[in-house]
Amino acid sequence: MDQGPLVIDQLDAGARFLDEFQKYVPVQAAFWLKESDEGEGSLYVASDKITDDNFDVAYGEVLRIAGVLHDPHFDPFQVKLIGADDPLAKAALDVHRRYPGRTASRFYGKVFGGLPVDEVYLYSSPIPVPAT
Repeated sequence: MDQGPLVIDQLDAGARFLDEFQKYVPVQAAFWLKESDEGEGSLYVASDKITDDNFDVAYGEVLRIAGVLHDPHFDPFQVKLIGADDPLAKAALDVHRRYPGRTASRFYGKVFGGLPVDEVYLYSSPIPVPAT
């Protein structure tokens, strides 16, 4: 992956992953976050259904979806699953509350959820959940 700014191919691959992952658990927030002084960004996926009890099973689903997508712009080892009560998830949800209806948000060189970041790309909310 490019170690510069988040690129459109990476963002699009993340969106395709999220479309599939939402079939497994509802996603409250999802965003790419590149910490200050870090090489590559990570795709954070927040769900109130991700717990300590199913964390390993959820990561197995990440790997399964990555295999199905077979996208060179998506690295499953860049995915970080977090609960909806995580400070980063709360920061993402706060942005969605303050700016409802935005398709996506991008931030540069700010503090996000208590972390100094170079870049954050926040996917739109609500993230559509496929009908069951």
